[in-house]
Amino acid sequence: MKAYQINDFESGPRLVDIPRPVPGQGEIGVEIAACGLNFADLLMVKGQYQEKPPLPFTLGLELAGTVTETGPGAAGFAPGDRVAVYSGQGGLAEFGAFPADRAQQIPDKMPFSDAAAFLVAYGTSHLALAIRASLQPGETLLVLGAAGGVGLTAVEIGKRMGARVIACARGPEKLAIAQAAGADILIDSDTEDLRKVVRSLGGADVVYDPVGGDLFAAALRATRPGGRVLVVGFASGTVPPIPANYLLVKNISVLGFYLGGYLAIAPRLLTDSLTTLFGWYATGALKPHISHTLPLDRAEEGLELLRSRRSTGKVIITP
Repeated sequence: MKAYQINDFESGPRLVDIPRPVPGQGEIGVEIAACGLNFADLLMVKGQYQEKPPLPFTLGLELAGTVTETGPGAAGFAPGDRVAVYSGQGGLAEFGAFPADRAQQIPDKMPFSDAAAFLVAYGTSHLALAIRASLQPGETLLVLGAAGGVGLTAVEIGKRMGARVIACARGPEKLAIAQAAGADILIDSDTEDLRKVVRSLGGADVVYDPVGGDLFAAALRATRPGGRVLVVGFASGTVPPIPANYLLVKNISVLGFYLGGYLAIAPRLLTDSLTTLFGWYATGALKPHISHTLPLDRAEEGLELLRSRRSTGKVIITP
């Protein structure tokens, strides 16, 4: 089968032919129909992600497809089931074998491309906002990188949870996408002073930050006393320093959030979250925004779309 694999971090990923994996204990075999790309894939290419699978490995953190077979002890699934899998790796291939406890059946009318765009982005935003930050109806949510893969879902989910949503993104085209997802107020980070605008609106109760860098500092200064700042990622490439004295004076909480970490400490939270999210999807409350869909042999082009920030929402690869 074909797989987009990393053999070493110097030469980068390549499309290769490898044996089709056989599901082992507690695993299911999946014919992969779609795989969502994430910023984390760019870090894994360089060996800079917090999780480093042993070489060689196949990229692809989230996927959707059809169960082909089940291994010993893999309960709850049967050949023919349509599933989404938080794989962590292995999604950029024609077939894969994955732990059954990382898979979830998807709604009958949900396209595989939507399912593959769902797990990381929506799961991150839902758990970060609902569990870590305890976002409440009527609060003001500031979303940085609001047209990106996770940022756009934070706009949707924040609005669904009853918040007033301020979306910050680069340029009118990206802001229009955030507005269509439900944003109440738009800030162009290329031309407007984020701190000044947000403070003029009364400040933010919750900040959702997948960007880092200078925007983190500006958003922190625009957070209300008693507010919460979610650190979700560093798409800017810069990990910002956090002034502890400012947190003390304004009683602000800075909360880290890493979706993959919950697989080890509270995996049930992920499956319960997905059940809620799939229910919202079925009612039409959520709709993944996919800016590009590419075949497996153009996976590098998909990664470059993320690297150059030319994509909005999700980039999907279809093996």
